[in-house]
Amino acid sequence: MVRSRVLVARLDNAGDVLLSGPLVRAVAATAGPVTFLAGPHGRAAAELLPGVGEVIEWCAPWIDPEPPAASPAHLAELRAHIRAAQPDAALVVTSFHQSPLPLALVLRECGVPWIGAICEDYPGSLLDLRHRIDGDPPEPERALSLARAAGYELPPGDDGRLAVRRPLPDVSDLVGEPGYVVVHPAASVPARQYPAEQNAEVVRLLAESGYRVVVTGAPSERDLTAQVAGAHGLDLAGRTDLHGLAAVLAGARVAVVPNTGPAHLAAAVGTPVVSLFAPVVPAARWAPYGVPLVLLGDQDAPCRDTRARVCPVAGHPCLGRVPPEDVLMAVEKLGGAA
Repeated sequence: MVRSRVLVARLDNAGDVLLSGPLVRAVAATAGPVTFLAGPHGRAAAELLPGVGEVIEWCAPWIDPEPPAASPAHLAELRAHIRAAQPDAALVVTSFHQSPLPLALVLRECGVPWIGAICEDYPGSLLDLRHRIDGDPPEPERALSLARAAGYELPPGDDGRLAVRRPLPDVSDLVGEPGYVVVHPAASVPARQYPAEQNAEVVRLLAESGYRVVVTGAPSERDLTAQVAGAHGLDLAGRTDLHGLAAVLAGARVAVVPNTGPAHLAAAVGTPVVSLFAPVVPAARWAPYGVPLVLLGDQDAPCRDTRARVCPVAGHPCLGRVPPEDVLMAVEKLGGAA
C-alpha cells in the first residue's frame, strides 16, 4: 500500500544524500513532498533535492564518524522530531555496511505504522518491508530499488539520474563565463585524496594548455586549495555554500574530483567528471553516476575494499601513481581542447 506522509532517512554525508535523490523523486511523484531526515553532514544536500518538502537534522550515533553519545536526551530529540512530522511511512536508506534497524526501532516506538529498508539482518517486527539486493548495483539504483519495492515509481520522463533543485544561483561574479575546469582537491577522508603536489601540477598543466581553472573547497580547506591553485587557478575555497558550488560545477566543462561529495554534486548538475578514485570502496557502487566519466586510480591496489579513512599503504600508490599528464588527457577526452 502506497502511503502519503513519507519520511526518508539518509543520515550520513552530502554525497550519500545526493545519491538517494532518485528514490526521493519516486516517492514524491506519488506521495508528495517528503520529510527528509539527514545528519549534520548531509542536511545542505537534502535541501537541494527535488521532492523534499522539509528537512530534519539529527546526528546518528551509529553512523556519524564522530558520533555523539546515544544518551536519553539525544534520542528524545529524535523522537520529538518524528512525532512532530507524523509520517505514516518511512524508508530508511543505508549503505551496504550500515544497519537500518536502530532507526527503525525508534520509528516504531514513535508509532510509525509502516517502515521499509534494505536489510540483511533479521528485522523481527521492526520492518514491514525487508528489501534485499542481488548483485552490486550503483548506489542510486540500489536506493531506487527500495522505493520501487515499496510501490513508488519515478514519474514519466524522469531518467533516474541525480538532480538538484533549479534554478541555480548566478555565480558569474565569481567565475565569469562558463567553460572552465573545476579542480576540487579535498576529500572527506585522507585516503581518498590525490596528493596535493600532483594536483598543483594538474592545475599548471591545464592552465598552460589554455584552460581556465577554478579550484573549489570548504573554508577549512583553504591551505590545500591555495597550494593546488598556485598562480594558475582561481581559488574559490570558502566562497560558496553547497548551492553555490552546484552552480559553479554546472558551469564547468569538466570537474576533476576525488571520491567525495562534490563528485556527486557534479553528476547531479550534469557535468562530466574525471574521478580520482581510491578503491577503498568499490567504484561500481560509488563512482559519479549518470554522466560522462573517466575513472583514474589503481582499482586493484592493496587498499581495495578496506573502507580505510587513512591510507594503509605507504606512498598512497592507488592515486599517487596517477601522473598529472593522465589527468590532463582525461580532461581533454571529456571536455575537448581548450
